[in-house]
Amino acid sequence: MAGGDYDSPQTSPSLEKQFEKFRVQLEDSGSLRERIRAVVLEIESATRLMQASLLLVHQSKPIPEVLQKANSQINVLKGLYNKLAEVVRECPGQYYRYHGDWRSETQMVVSLLAFMHWLETGNLLMHTEAEEKLGLNNSDFALDLEDYLVGVCFMSNEMPRYVVNQVTAGDYDCPRKVLKFLTDLHAAFRMLNLRNDFLRKKFDSMKYDLRRVEEVYYDVKIRGLATTGDSVGDQGAQKI
Repeated sequence: MAGGDYDSPQTSPSLEKQFEKFRVQLEDSGSLRERIRAVVLEIESATRLMQASLLLVHQSKPIPEVLQKANSQINVLKGLYNKLAEVVRECPGQYYRYHGDWRSETQMVVSLLAFMHWLETGNLLMHTEAEEKLGLNNSDFALDLEDYLVGVCFMSNEMPRYVVNQVTAGDYDCPRKVLKFLTDLHAAFRMLNLRNDFLRKKFDSMKYDLRRVEEVYYDVKIRGLATTGDSVGDQGAQKI
């Protein structure tokens, strides 16, 4: 057939209709992602302010003073997550389609909240408590379990640095307390059958946090600076 005699086939109505539908869906999805990203950028900004405030704890600033500044961002974050939830609810049933757009930011937020909670109480921030602080206790927009667990692992990574700085400032009982806390936390994580590669990797890093804190604890104890009459730290270290 001669090239000049060739007529390009007409697009079938059904094919054209399908791709027109795709075009609309992709444009709507792109628009929604842009709105989500705008809120996530605000979450990142509030998180940076909270993190900057918490860094002062490593400079031996009074904990109440440090927490007061950091706590001022919690209501800001709660409002932003409510705003994010409103955007995502415009696309019912699509939470996990867009979840990756705020996953890492939420993990960092959980990490900071967990560290703040530990500074205040010496205990772990529970999943339900984290949800309450961020207003994420609705069934259609909740705090993803893996985001919470990864955030807790991130918090664990901060502990060795905190211990070293506290000992430098003269708090020789801090290593014992942190070692006991991390030992219990590590034991709790071992109850889980972790198959998520990233979460498993972060859990494995907790073992190294334990070892670093253990080294500081033993160094303080050998120097005769540790609190006497308490074997909690030794018991915790033996379980690592």
